[in-house]
Amino acid sequence: MTEDKSGPEDTPTTEETLASQEAYDEAAQRCGVRGDVSLPPIYFPTFVLSLSQAALLHLGEIDDPETGRKEVNFLLARQSVDLLSMLQEKTRGNLTENEHKLLENLLYDLRMKYVAKCKGS
Repeated sequence: MTEDKSGPEDTPTTEETLASQEAYDEAAQRCGVRGDVSLPPIYFPTFVLSLSQAALLHLGEIDDPETGRKEVNFLLARQSVDLLSMLQEKTRGNLTENEHKLLENLLYDLRMKYVAKCKGS
């Protein structure tokens, strides 16, 4: 994994951060995303599960929603698993026991599916 090499000079100021949030909210309104429409809240488990869906998609385990076909892309599958692995590393010590177990189990299952799929090709 590559390390983040950005320095303090690359960090936006508080004013820039607030301005970017305001511009983001305005853009969402222009694009038809209303603030009064509520989406389900994002929790760590649902976030991790959504990321694992990308790995399953690229392993050909689930149908591509656009094509309706199962297609294998080992490079993108590996990237998706590595993303979850990075998330595990960066959140170490900050997860509940259930969140930790979920991430651990997902990574194990995805890695084993990757290995099995590679053996079969």
